[in-house]
Amino acid sequence: METKDNKMQMHRQDESSSSSPSAPKLVLYSYWQSSCAWRIRFALNLKGLSYEYRAVNLDKGEQFTPEFEKLNPLHYVPVLVDGDVVVSDSYAIILHLEENYPQNPLLPSDPQLRAINLQKYVEEKFGPAERAAWVQIHIGKGFSALEKLLKGRAGTYSTGDTAYMADVFLAPQIAVAANKFNVDMSKFPTLDAIYKSCIAMPEFEASLPERQPDAIHALVL
Repeated sequence: METKDNKMQMHRQDESSSSSPSAPKLVLYSYWQSSCAWRIRFALNLKGLSYEYRAVNLDKGEQFTPEFEKLNPLHYVPVLVDGDVVVSDSYAIILHLEENYPQNPLLPSDPQLRAINLQKYVEEKFGPAERAAWVQIHIGKGFSALEKLLKGRAGTYSTGDTAYMADVFLAPQIAVAANKFNVDMSKFPTLDAIYKSCIAMPEFEASLPERQPDAIHALVL
């Protein structure tokens, strides 16, 4: 089953292949419910890069298969394969994309704004087994710090009127916090406004977990 977005992505892949036959093909190993993989889908879309999506079902333990272990012995997604280069960890993948694909940069040229984007705002120190109350307390602390940091600096997005790396990290995190753990975003008006700007972007909409091929299959089942 193909959605409109999947067809669009396949079309963009075909265009990329025909215009740059020597360009390495990007392959993203992802799981639709992974917020870390969500960041990379959003980043790839913002940069206008086509890629092949390969699903790794974490619930079924596919991250422990010999094939995937060769790519990432730590057994987690996302993993990006760019020709002969294999990169895991969402932060490292984004830096790789910035260095090798300069179009639509995810880091601003202004040194101070660049520094803000390079900070890893909210560490994911919670998993599906953690209680919602614990998550609300700890992610709330991170969001409070972010609210203070970005207040007065934010424009439409975290550091201006262009979506950058900070938004790639922030938007999926807010989505998980608000929708899964019922974090009250009205307490963080700056972050909430940034999030609303992000979710209006077609690049973000295409990166949504429920839009991914493995999600479609899981939801049909």
